[in-house]
This record gives sequence, C-alpha cells and structure tokens, in this order.
Amino acid sequence: MKKDLSARLAAGELDGQLLPLYGHGRLAAAKERCSRLLDSFSQQFGRPATAFFSAPGRTELGGNHTDHQHGRVLAASVDMDVLAAAAPNDSGVIRILSQGYPPVEVDLGQLEPVPGERNSSAALVRGIAARFVQLGRSAGSGLDACLVSDVPGGSGLSSSAAYEILVGAMLNSLFAGGFDAVELAQIGQWAENEYFGKPCGLMDQTACSVGGVVAIDFADPAAPVVERIDLDLHAAGYALCILDSGADHGDLTGEYAAITDELRAVSGCFGKSVLRDVPEADFLAALPALRKRAGDRAVLRAMHFYAENDRAAAQAMTLKGRDFEGFLRLAAASGRSSALYLQNVVPTGQTANQELMLTIALAERILGGRGAVRVHGGGFGGTAQAFVPLDMLEDFKARIQAVLGAGSCHVLNVRPVGGVMIG
Repeated sequence: MKKDLSARLAAGELDGQLLPLYGHGRLAAAKERCSRLLDSFSQQFGRPATAFFSAPGRTELGGNHTDHQHGRVLAASVDMDVLAAAAPNDSGVIRILSQGYPPVEVDLGQLEPVPGERNSSAALVRGIAARFVQLGRSAGSGLDACLVSDVPGGSGLSSSAAYEILVGAMLNSLFAGGFDAVELAQIGQWAENEYFGKPCGLMDQTACSVGGVVAIDFADPAAPVVERIDLDLHAAGYALCILDSGADHGDLTGEYAAITDELRAVSGCFGKSVLRDVPEADFLAALPALRKRAGDRAVLRAMHFYAENDRAAAQAMTLKGRDFEGFLRLAAASGRSSALYLQNVVPTGQTANQELMLTIALAERILGGRGAVRVHGGGFGGTAQAFVPLDMLEDFKARIQAVLGAGSCHVLNVRPVGGVMIG
C-alpha cells in the first residue's frame, strides 16, 4: 500500500524533488512549509491531499517590454514560489484556498467569462480551464487546493504568472492534459489576456513554466524559440537582489496598456500589428510622419524596443560566453533605456512621489560603478533589480533597507525547475 503524502514527506522520500527547488540550505524549512500546508488541506477539505505543486516567480534579466511586440527576452525562474497541496474532488468545481486571499470557486460547467470577475483569481482559473477545453483537452472533474506563496504581489516577480502556471500544472498533471511547459505558458497568457483583462506578453509565463535561465524569441508567438542557458551567479561573484521601492501597487493596467497601445500606433502606420514586423530602417526613415501620427512618446518607446530587442540577444550571448561583465554593461544600458525612452519608471503625471526612481538612484550610488541596476518587470511601481558584488552584499542590503525599510531587499537564487508536481 502506497504511503500517504505526509508519511512520504516525513520519511524524506520527497527530498530529491524538493532539493532542486529550494536547495540544501532551505530544505528543512521547505519540508515544514509542506507539512503545514498538508494540515491546512485536511482541516479545510476533510481528507488528505494527494500531491504538491510548485510554480516559481520569475525575474526579467533583459528585454523590458519586448515580448508583446514579438521580441526577444532573457528571463529566469527564482527560488520564491507558489506552493499548493491538492487533490481531485469529482464535484465539477475547482476550489482554491490561498492564504491571505478570499476563496476561489469555479464551476467547470460554466467556462464562459463571468461579468464582474475580471481582474480576479477566479477569472484566471476559469480562463485556464476554458482554454484546456478549447484545445481539446479535459479540464478535469474538479479539484481542491490549498496555496501559500512567498512571491510578493506587485514585486515584479510575476506572482500572477506563477499562479497561472500552478493552476495549469495541477489540471495538466491530475487530469492528464498532456501540455508541455511552453503550451502551459501560452494557456496562462491567454487566460490573463482574455479573462483577467490584462494585455500581457508571454515572457512571464514562459519563464515560470520552463524554469532556469531562458532566452526566448517570440517572433512566432505560437511557437516561441526557448533556449536554456547555464548561469551560476555566485561563481561569477554576484548576488541578484530585488528591491521593493515601496511604491503604491495599485492598478497599473492602464499604464501597461498605454505602452502596447502606443507601440501598436507606430506599427500600425506600416500596416503591421507589432514592431518586430517593421524593419528599424523603415521606422527611422519615417520618423517625421510618425511623430505627427503617433506622438513623441510612442516614437521614443519604439526606439527603446528596437535597442532592447537587440540587447536581449546580446545579453544571452554574453552569458553563453561566460562574459558576465559584458552582461552587466548591457543590463545597465537596459535600465537607462527603460527610464529614458520606454518611460516606465515614473507613472504618468506623477512627480511628487518617485519611489522607484529613487530606489534606482540609491542603489547606483551605493554600488559606486560596480554591478548594475535596472527597473524590474513592468515598471511604474514595484521593484528594481540589482546585481551586487558578493563582497558588497551585506553592506548594500543594510544601506538599502535603512532607507526603504526592513525586508525591502530580497536576495534571490535562480531556480533550475519551472512548474512541477511533487509527490
């Protein structure tokens, strides 16, 4: 008779699956976290869970706002994750209890968008299940899940994408969906676009789903080219830090949508839907007319795209060639371009409070020309990314937190595994 999940966890039988996710230093804490989650599941649902699922957050290393233009990106999954204990329930309903959030219930008999559900977790769950069915697979007979997450919301580490990949992994594994990692990423993006209502690209979901460091080319979004790249930050002498600026994490969907709308206005002048299909030489030749038709900010944002698209490819090459100093120079250039041309550091019209710009300036001042700092993720609010020499790490962290507050500097590791079932 097969041991239940709790007994297998206690006996160390799951250690080999947990180690790649959390490392030796965090294994004991990870097992305790899993044990607490099993207790919560049995208390809430009156029976034991049958499997764990984990999906990581992600960090963008290069390619800021290029994915929705079918461009190139460089990203990595990190060792913060969304963790679930789950089991099928045969009720036709998906029930998810996430620590600190309202419960989610989605009836699999109703997979059309529900009015008033946009911008909610239920919309993501319903959208993912609907996409499974649209693609000819089963969304299952219902499941119960208890979730905990240490991916901070609004952190630029893509807690929403991690949630999407987790839900997709549960449906895929428990009900034999048969989708691969990239297909699950596409399903998550579709749900976020069509049901949640956010016009995101595909980078976040792909990085969370595939795992490790990935260079992705979205020239054909239906079949993105994904290349895994080895990266040992500690061997290179650096730590990866995500800095919480303390900015209001309110609804920034309008800011993100404005970027895609303005870039679409530029590409539309050439009869194209994305800038990847417009040669840069044609764009530059048409600048006088583009300024009149699309506006200067749109033109500047397009300039960022062309440079950043090339830069993401160059960053991948530096990592493959073990040229980390070259990578850092390109990362710093990405940050400058994002601030000056893409203009996604300070929300539109906001001048009194500029938390993210201050965070970037502070980190640059502390580093004193070493390492690199850049805006992280979507921008406007949230976080900055810093590559910090290991010999400066403790001082850097202390000085950042003296200004931004305790817990504002997260030191992360690259996780080699994407969304997985454990058990």
